[in-house]
Amino acid sequence: MSPRKNTPAGAGLFAEPDGLKPLAERMRPRELGEIVGQTRLLAAGKPLRRAIESGHVHSMILWGPPGCGKTTLALLLARYADAQFKAISAVMTGLADVRAALDEAAANFARGVRTVLFVDEVHRFNKVQQDAFLPHIEKGVILFVGATTENPSFELNSALLSRCRVHVLEAVGAVDIVAALRRALADPERGLGGQGLAVSDESLGLIARAADGDVRRALTLLEIAAELAEDGCIDETTLTQVLADRTRRFDKGGEQFYDQISALHKSVRSSDPDAALYWFTRMLDGGCDPAYLARRLTRMAVEDVGLADARAIGMAIEAWETYDRLGSPEGDLALAQLVVYMALAAKSNAVYAAFGEVRAEIRASGTLAVPMEIRNAPTRLMKNLGYGKGYQYDHDLEGGVALDQQCLPDALVGREFYRPTARGLEARIADKLRELRTARADALARKPRQEVDAG
Repeated sequence: MSPRKNTPAGAGLFAEPDGLKPLAERMRPRELGEIVGQTRLLAAGKPLRRAIESGHVHSMILWGPPGCGKTTLALLLARYADAQFKAISAVMTGLADVRAALDEAAANFARGVRTVLFVDEVHRFNKVQQDAFLPHIEKGVILFVGATTENPSFELNSALLSRCRVHVLEAVGAVDIVAALRRALADPERGLGGQGLAVSDESLGLIARAADGDVRRALTLLEIAAELAEDGCIDETTLTQVLADRTRRFDKGGEQFYDQISALHKSVRSSDPDAALYWFTRMLDGGCDPAYLARRLTRMAVEDVGLADARAIGMAIEAWETYDRLGSPEGDLALAQLVVYMALAAKSNAVYAAFGEVRAEIRASGTLAVPMEIRNAPTRLMKNLGYGKGYQYDHDLEGGVALDQQCLPDALVGREFYRPTARGLEARIADKLRELRTARADALARKPRQEVDAG
């Protein structure tokens, strides 16, 4: 189904482009079939596509990376729904502007015209600003379309989320981006079709990969290359200039950042050095502070390697210090070496788990008394009360351990928190601990209970 021709939005939004508009804007899809990628949502027969083509659309949040088609989809929603289109940006708009846009939508609604209100970067609005949309969404005054690159679960309030459907858009693949570039090269009306440009499939692939999932960025790169091309040929020399120092998608404070540090941590934990090194390098490549990575790697040494390889924490501190002394790029290699070592090291979270279990026990059991024999007794009163009575100095005993000396509170005698694994150094620790625990239990069982004289 084609978009309606009599839409109030259509005439202005999809009017013939003037020559000053950038290529990415001129080539913005005019129909759903022109959108590249997003087949999971917009392929023929998919529920969202059927809803848009029938004009029965709903308020929604479009969550996805830059250049994946969020704005284009909002424009097409308005055109297919025969609705007015109004766009505001949370970066440049205050509450007064929001209310003005809503008043305009209400006036349209009174005339029987629906309004698609597109809010770009909606995650930047605070709770009060987000709440301003709620009654208008409920009454049907607006079809609300919010666009965000951040996880809506964290950035949008629950009241707004409950009134909208969240649609996740994905980064556009290189093959689909190449298709968009070819369309621009062939289109004589909106694109570069009249310029007689010569560009190989390999060059288009380079541009697509450099765009890193962003169609708008790919079209911008193609437009720059076309301007720099000599004799209409976009060759390797031209692309070297255009694609120099192009960075990958990486938001230092957002969803991609936390996804990637999660991927690094879990790759180390899963003993996959190739994946761990890949995610470490991806974060460096995206501009992550290496000092932050050094801190997180040290945490991994403690949390996931633990006593299975007690050298890991020392190596983590040394790699961190090496980076501090050398800086980038030389110090980056020390951190990369640490990543590979920890991925290959034996793993144990036994101490991490034991620490958590002890904290939970303390919250549950409260302030249990220290056993008398291991209490400090600096005064005569304390000694008379039995503090330190019967204490055995382990170093003076044969074997160096007072096995029958109770160190846990009475209520916890026999409780085991630390459960070493059978991996790496911790396997030897497990053997030693098993012997100690067995001998201590036997010794304590034989020890007569002492009565404390408080007189």
